[in-house]
Amino acid sequence: MAEDHATGEQAGKSAPTRRDFVAYGGSIAATGLLAGCTDSTDAGPTGGGDGDAGNESDGGGNDGGGSDGSGGDGTDDESGEESAPETYTVTMEPVGSVEFEGVPETWVANNGSWADMGIALGQAPPEAVYLTSRYHTQYYDEIPGLSVDKSGMTSLWESELDVESFLELGEDADVFVIDPNFILGRTSNWEQEDIDQIESAGTPFFGNSIFSRGYGWHDYEYLSLYEAFEKLAEVFQERERYEAFDAVHEEFLGRVDEIVPPEGERPSVAIMWPQPVDEPTAFSPYLIDEGTSFKQWRDLGVEDAFATTGVRDFHSDRGQVDYETLLEIDPDVLLLRGNEAKTEAEFRDTVVSFMEDHNVASRLTAVENGDVYRGGSLYQGPITNLVLTERAAGQVYGVDEELFDRQRVADIVSGDFE
Repeated sequence: MAEDHATGEQAGKSAPTRRDFVAYGGSIAATGLLAGCTDSTDAGPTGGGDGDAGNESDGGGNDGGGSDGSGGDGTDDESGEESAPETYTVTMEPVGSVEFEGVPETWVANNGSWADMGIALGQAPPEAVYLTSRYHTQYYDEIPGLSVDKSGMTSLWESELDVESFLELGEDADVFVIDPNFILGRTSNWEQEDIDQIESAGTPFFGNSIFSRGYGWHDYEYLSLYEAFEKLAEVFQERERYEAFDAVHEEFLGRVDEIVPPEGERPSVAIMWPQPVDEPTAFSPYLIDEGTSFKQWRDLGVEDAFATTGVRDFHSDRGQVDYETLLEIDPDVLLLRGNEAKTEAEFRDTVVSFMEDHNVASRLTAVENGDVYRGGSLYQGPITNLVLTERAAGQVYGVDEELFDRQRVADIVSGDFE
């Protein structure tokens, strides 16, 4: 857990405010104001969750300009006083065109995908996310000087989402970076009128559920990770930062292509959520789809072990597979979600150790060969995707090298991307 290097006052200067954070373009984040903190245990598939395996159904313009070419958060006039910010509009399905009278300073994110996008864009962390336990801030340990303290962050899903909590958050938040249809599809006690009431109080919704394509209610355009990232960059008026990250990503994909073996030499993988997490006897299966939570596995070109079997994706029927079914399919690699709060050693001492001692699990090829790994988080943004993809390359291809420039990422977050 990283230490807080810059809390309170420093050298006789007052602590920077949230407005200062935005004005400095995020440089505070990369110098340690946001102290890292280890994660709590992931909620399991049958518990409340922030999207997947839960009890649920789971741009453009010049720099500083919005989607309509206007924007910015105001400039000083000749008298030295700050001018009023220009209004700008950003358009994305399903929320349509959302008007902003200035760059948001405080915000709420649906999950770690959008939260990570905000951090990459040099913003202060969101005030709340759906479940803080699934916003895995320990990934930032890979980036020099970057850490995020989520100890004071609110989990929207404590028991049941309610309108009153959103109205309270809206008193401070400038935007809810949340797909409203996710809430309507996730809960049975919300209606469109509730969304309208929250927005009429002054805080708009702006989001699209991009992490999975397994939901029947999502009948509108899906976005790729970087398409969504670009939209959020428009909201925060951070076009240049987005473009700098996009360049890092393109270079990264080129490195990935170089280490991926020919198609016939790639392993078959089974991505699952174990139940119970530490000593699993059943699994919720996932088929690799176009959602962002599978991005690293698509980019690495692995073979989906379930794709040509009768196993259906968890989202289809809430089904499970047992060890006997897995033994029939016998994937080369087992990738188990819900274990991201564990270190690699902790994962091996609990989950892998249990499977090695199990009379059926121990006969699986992946268990025999030591190819059982943490499967990555449900939610990925531009920073965490780089970290998770590099980790995955080591898991499935034995690659032991850095595939992206960590200091370059830190520099972009801090605003040094000239």
